[in-house]
Amino acid sequence: MPAPRLRTAAVAVCLAFAAAPLGACGDKPAVVRRPPAVAASAAEAGGMAALTAAAKKEGSLNTIALPGDWANYGALIDGFEKKYGIKVTVENPEGTSQDEINALKEHRRDGSAPDVIDVGGPFARSAAQQGLLAPYEVAEWDGIPKEQKDPRARWYNNYGGYVSIGCDAKRVETCPATFADLRKPEYKGKVALNGDPTKSGSAFAGVWAAALANGGSFDDIQPGIDFFAELSRNGNFIPVESTPSTIEQGRTPISIDWDFLNLGYADEFHAKGADVDWRTAIPFDGSFAEYYAHGVNKDAPHPAAARLWQEYVFSPEGQNIRLGAYARPVLMDAMEKDGTLDKAAAENLPTVEGTPAFPTEAQREKARETVDRNWAEAVSG
Repeated sequence: MPAPRLRTAAVAVCLAFAAAPLGACGDKPAVVRRPPAVAASAAEAGGMAALTAAAKKEGSLNTIALPGDWANYGALIDGFEKKYGIKVTVENPEGTSQDEINALKEHRRDGSAPDVIDVGGPFARSAAQQGLLAPYEVAEWDGIPKEQKDPRARWYNNYGGYVSIGCDAKRVETCPATFADLRKPEYKGKVALNGDPTKSGSAFAGVWAAALANGGSFDDIQPGIDFFAELSRNGNFIPVESTPSTIEQGRTPISIDWDFLNLGYADEFHAKGADVDWRTAIPFDGSFAEYYAHGVNKDAPHPAAARLWQEYVFSPEGQNIRLGAYARPVLMDAMEKDGTLDKAAAENLPTVEGTPAFPTEAQREKARETVDRNWAEAVSG
């Protein structure tokens, strides 16, 4: 008779917890299968095999503002297409983060909207606040640091780098190493940003780094705007968006941009035999690191492919492809611990000092509003 009593006790324990969303007694919460368009994980879509099959059936993925030489997007797109047989379309490759947000809204239900976005942090938060992004947790969700993801999984960082100063040593006698150097008369007509900071995440970061170098802080980006206003007045800053093409043409011999881009440009110029000696310095007086965030369009035309793309770019394969182009993957620490990190590629990253700090969401929003309000007038004359 002892056995039945024990069994009855066990059943009573299970019944006591019947209100909890469990499967069998003591199991993890049961996963409710949902269509890809509303699945918040691969498990909800029926598992990776089911998600992959649904994505292959869709056959396409719409993206925007993903130039092939940016953080190894060329290799990532090739790898995704080869692995899954899904065609990736890139609209407006040289577009900005703001262009991506605009496309989500303007083409929300006409089938041509981007399925996924890759934007600067402030733009990701803005898109989430506007209800444009779908919650989705990738398989590697737990490995993404808490401060690098939205608790509701509407966006999460994928890769990042440090603001740097790129310089063509064939056109500039002494390359600048700090923001303070950029004030020198010898750099008249030579200093550029990668775009307009009211629209471009990389240019916005450049202004924030300049603020840190000139008495500003995460709470005060205005000194960065004032710095570029000063460079504009003395003729050093030029309102030309820096790209590999403008660099090769000699139009932007000094470019404030992410280190992974400047380092990648150097490899690109060397490989093609261009008449450019591109060098990169990370300014110690304005050290600023940032990540780029990914998100799934809430109304994605290809919802399964969108979610499969997220799984790919956050997988060890995708993260190591980023690393191959000097971009620091958000899962770098987790991959180093589990042995999946490409150590040779990691050793090629430039050395930086200290542990980077990151602004809060409130600080980002305040900085964005300040730049949007004051930038144009500050550099217009």
